[in-house]
Amino acid sequence: MIKPVKRIAAIHDLSGFGRASLTVIMPILSTMGIQVCPMPTAILSSHTGGFTGYSFVDLTDTMIDYKNHWKELNIDFDCIYSGFLGSTKQIDIISGFIDDFGTEENLVVVDPVMGDNGKLYDTMGTDMIESMKKLVSKADVITPNFTEAAYLLNKNCDLDISEEMIKEWLVELSHMGPNTVIITSVPEPKMSKNTSVIAYDRKSNKFWKVSCEYIPAHFPGTGDGFTSVIVGSLLQGDSLPIALDRGVQFITACIRASYGFDYPHREGVLLEKVLQNLNMPVMVSSYELI
Repeated sequence: MIKPVKRIAAIHDLSGFGRASLTVIMPILSTMGIQVCPMPTAILSSHTGGFTGYSFVDLTDTMIDYKNHWKELNIDFDCIYSGFLGSTKQIDIISGFIDDFGTEENLVVVDPVMGDNGKLYDTMGTDMIESMKKLVSKADVITPNFTEAAYLLNKNCDLDISEEMIKEWLVELSHMGPNTVIITSVPEPKMSKNTSVIAYDRKSNKFWKVSCEYIPAHFPGTGDGFTSVIVGSLLQGDSLPIALDRGVQFITACIRASYGFDYPHREGVLLEKVLQNLNMPVMVSSYELI
């Protein structure tokens, strides 16, 4: 039986307040015409980016029940998509989920959320890094930021890095298993006002780059939004460079739509103001082959 719409298993945490993880992923992918089946890894009263005193419910054991019930229902997915994970046990559960639900046809996307700005998050240690490497080996697509790529490769987070060195990182990461590697927040030369997303496709042996002007503002959840657009775009049949272009353009629009408003940026970008952009014709303008 042919499904009327594509279906994704989205394995992420759920925060009641603040636009991040599932509260970003679900509206983006739904707007792109894709059914999202969430498997919450934890439930929080707010996300952790700038909030304190939040409530936290660990759903690790429930994830096992989720997986078993979905197996009984014989659900099939066009994509398995994971993000922030709170423990090595959760990584093991997702690894088993991929074994159970992964096929030759579906897409496995791992966003190895571990840190940013040259540092690991407080909940991350060397055991999580090593477990994440094993999960990465099962993925078709990974989307680490510059910091996460460095930790996966045991490299220094040197902001003065050449484009050729980034290309070496991309190839090395692809050798861990994924065919497509996308590194976000890649620093440009010191005199530049831009930041870049650079990707490598092993099958075609091509590198793609999309640059965007750096905007001096930090909003939690933009990484979740970017990867979600990439996932939705690929499932819609777009090529990798067009997916990159759409992801960068959408997140840039989110930040620009939010930056001028006087509100706490810890709440995330004003996603509601730009969701409709996802249904506009694709404006291919900025990707380049490097």
